[in-house]
Amino acid sequence: MRLTKKRHACIRLEKDGQTLVIDPGAFTEEDAALGADVILVTHEHIDHFNEQRLRTALEANPAAALWTLRSVAGQMAGAFPGRVHTVGHGDRFTAAGFDVQVHGELHAVIHPDIPRITNVGYLVDGSVFHPGDALTVPEHPVDTLMLPVHAPWNKISEVIDYVREVKPRRAVDIHDALLTDLARPIYDSQIGALGGAEHGRLTPGESTDL
Repeated sequence: MRLTKKRHACIRLEKDGQTLVIDPGAFTEEDAALGADVILVTHEHIDHFNEQRLRTALEANPAAALWTLRSVAGQMAGAFPGRVHTVGHGDRFTAAGFDVQVHGELHAVIHPDIPRITNVGYLVDGSVFHPGDALTVPEHPVDTLMLPVHAPWNKISEVIDYVREVKPRRAVDIHDALLTDLARPIYDSQIGALGGAEHGRLTPGESTDL
């Protein structure tokens, strides 16, 4: 399986000629979801869900389908009958040859005064876990953890402890569009030294084989 990092929280996974895309939101490239056979969205925030990007991708490939939680599915299902699937914690499905398990229920706390919305994470092929905007620990070993390193809802100590709790073989940065180049070496050093797993990051458009 080949992993390509897109901007912010979006990734592309390719296997056997099929492509799965997670969270092509407003901070990522306009064409991030084009060519996808499977699209997964973790929650409704604009940096993870952009309706126009999804519409463009689903129109470009009539065989493509979307799996997401109810809050997003309700905005997309009418335009693409039979191609938008609602999922929640504990669900498991296979799409375009990818096996996907769904973990988690709520977005991380931004502030106690802000109501929490729903959020799910996706474990793909029992290997790659994308948690969306939460520090969900799946009840399954994780080889590659997509690690949300910078957000209004986290701090670096929580990020480090999350890596320790999940215990992946490696952690790869996502949710990083607001992280400045000045801060990156600090994050790299501290997560790498304290997380207990191989840590790395890919520039947007860069790929690695898993």
